[in-house]
Amino acid sequence: MGLIGYGLAGSVFHAPLIAATEGLVLDTVVTSNPERQEQARAEFPDVRVAATPDELFEQRGGELDLIVIASPNKTHVTLGTRALEAGLPVVVDKPVAGTAAEARQLAALAEERGLFLSVFQNRRWDNDFLTLRKLLADGELGDVWRFESRFERWRPQPKGGWRESGDPAEIGGLLYDLGSHLVDQALVLFGPVTSVYAESDIRRGGASVDDDTFIALTHASGVRTQLYATATTAQLGPRFRVLGSRAGYVKYGLDPQEAALKDGERPAEGKDWGLEPESLWGRVGAGESPLTGGGRPEPTLAGDYPAYYAAVAKALLDGGPNPVTALEAAASLDVLEAARRSAHDGVVVKL
Repeated sequence: MGLIGYGLAGSVFHAPLIAATEGLVLDTVVTSNPERQEQARAEFPDVRVAATPDELFEQRGGELDLIVIASPNKTHVTLGTRALEAGLPVVVDKPVAGTAAEARQLAALAEERGLFLSVFQNRRWDNDFLTLRKLLADGELGDVWRFESRFERWRPQPKGGWRESGDPAEIGGLLYDLGSHLVDQALVLFGPVTSVYAESDIRRGGASVDDDTFIALTHASGVRTQLYATATTAQLGPRFRVLGSRAGYVKYGLDPQEAALKDGERPAEGKDWGLEPESLWGRVGAGESPLTGGGRPEPTLAGDYPAYYAAVAKALLDGGPNPVTALEAAASLDVLEAARRSAHDGVVVKL
């Protein structure tokens, strides 16, 4: 496998998860940053390092089985197209593109060439999301009426970099960053959306792109969803609050896998990967506040980011299903584009 990009996405998520997956070998890392080149060599002594995608395609293109694109958002479509045209299967980090139309064009190219194309939506394997899916499958909550989902942070000072650039070409801002995860999860859980309302603001001094965004969705199933993506939350709300006809589920705290990967922990090192302490378990109940002990504690399933690349390996080696298709990502982009339009015009957008 060739990995293009060794910033946060490449070094923290993709490279460690690839290395932990049976059947996959990290062959080449592409980064022009000398410090990141040395980091890649230190972390993976057998890996080759290329300075540019051109170097990768020219020197290793004929030997590789898959290209992983973890470079800045604005490069995803161009590099994905180039890899597919070179006959190489592709994994692209989210968002796969800046527009749903571009995502569908990329999907059409992959289908035309008979090539695998997948989008890295790792938070489908968050511990809380897996737990919620089990609760829904078991009918524990009854008919869900309302779904609240939050990725809230308190970062009063902008960090800079392309993710916080005001240049539209960069596809930065929280709507397309954390919003990509929030919308993807909502669609997986509750299906297609019929209308979108959004509010998107730039709150912090010196910021030039949205850092406080709210999205309200109406699903064809009748479920109403409220999504929050913000860097300006001084008091954090629950990660999930799911209200049904039989019971509700409230869960605080974030899946531990990202923090573990940033700290240098690796999935292959221990059997307790993705587990959280009992003190962070959510609660299921009706008519009582979880903050005062109402409801029963619901054991949180182990998070499982390694499952994504295990599925990629199975798809490539054994013809297994694609874990996240580009058309699924395009459906999320339909919602994100509608949210951007809604926030700009102050209207509800029908899909």
